[in-house]
Amino acid sequence: MPRNPSNVSTQRRRIAELVKRSAQMFFTSLAHLLDLDWLREAYQRTRKDGAAGVDGQTSRDYAANLEGNLRSLLDRVKAGHYQAPPVRRVHIPKGSGGETRPIGIPTFEDKVLQRAVVMLLEPIYEQDFSHGPYGFRPGRSAHQALQSLWEQATRQQGGWILEVDISKFFDNLDHRNLREFLRRRMRDGVVLRLIDKWLKAGVLEEGRRSYPSSGSPQGGVISPLLANVYLHHVLDQWFVQEVQPRLRGRAFLIRYADDFVVGFAEEQDAHRVMEVLPKRFGRYGLTVHPTKTRLVGFTRPRITGSEDCRPDTFDFLGFTHYWGRTYRGGWVIKRKTASGRLRQGIESIRTWCRDHRHQRLGGQCAQLSLKLRGHYAYYGVTNNQRSLQAFREQVRRLWRKWLSRRNRRDRVTWEMFARLEKRFPLPHPRTVHSVYALAAKP
Repeated sequence: MPRNPSNVSTQRRRIAELVKRSAQMFFTSLAHLLDLDWLREAYQRTRKDGAAGVDGQTSRDYAANLEGNLRSLLDRVKAGHYQAPPVRRVHIPKGSGGETRPIGIPTFEDKVLQRAVVMLLEPIYEQDFSHGPYGFRPGRSAHQALQSLWEQATRQQGGWILEVDISKFFDNLDHRNLREFLRRRMRDGVVLRLIDKWLKAGVLEEGRRSYPSSGSPQGGVISPLLANVYLHHVLDQWFVQEVQPRLRGRAFLIRYADDFVVGFAEEQDAHRVMEVLPKRFGRYGLTVHPTKTRLVGFTRPRITGSEDCRPDTFDFLGFTHYWGRTYRGGWVIKRKTASGRLRQGIESIRTWCRDHRHQRLGGQCAQLSLKLRGHYAYYGVTNNQRSLQAFREQVRRLWRKWLSRRNRRDRVTWEMFARLEKRFPLPHPRTVHSVYALAAKP
């Protein structure tokens, strides 16, 4: 199948250059860029291993007649006949408290079209977002957000940390405000109508179809970009343009999608922002969770030799941040796997070992090794060796436990398991992300 990704890249660069030239520029014509090359590139960038939507069509089904499907999709979009199908809603566990998070699963064709529109809008909004949010942006990651948090909190010796939780952000995203924010940069009627169709497509859950008047389904390809646009105007710009100039001391904002923390050098500034933030969010249909939002005294301990003077801790992006001792006796900000994430990971391993206990040992070892390496790839940060080792030890114990339950007679003792580990070793923890190595980079 012919495909010209260089042409798509060139057009995206031109859009970005136009935005750079004028901070106030808005686009009235973008949909003409949506051609077969653009859709082919969108198809290549779309995940192929996701669950099927309401029509049951998989990526393999779609690829069986890819050229014909893409031509049909393009014709419907150009003629204005494309109908956005409802998203299939499922619930996945959230944390370890029994809570669940609703995830919307679009159809595969809808994912391709949403990806194509994201490719149109990304070059525009990447210039606006600049150095702001870290979540769901090209070339940015959660570890970059964590690194920035570590550097800025270290620079101001901890200070005060405002840990904020937005209640059901993706469910409460106001459509009217979102349309207004989008029109500040983009007034192409075709693209705006497509986005409107996705917002109004509805949700199919347990056979019932509903049409929420607000929100964007969490899990949709375009939802993260819309969320970033919304919070860029509601939070990021407001903080830089209106909040920071009025503060007495230094302050910083670190945001990843709808999760964010704000650091302050002065306690008085922290209390002022904590008081005004719910009012700011309320103007745009958002609410701050009353119990999960808190102000943490995180100032570096000053009394040398005292272990009772440590400040409070806070969680962000799956890590608990705290002040700890260095080998030389000084204080440094450290991170460890958050207890809820650790329990969630262990429970996932327990379920897997139970369900696959009759699989061949080599296959079990290979899969558990992949899971461990995946865990290390995210949680393998400086000073987190103890949590990583605890996780690996729990994996070992769970593996032995469920091997012992393959049948009543084959109980696996620790001596037998030690011999088994020599044949099928599990990978040991390693530090993948060093804060000092990243800080040394220009």
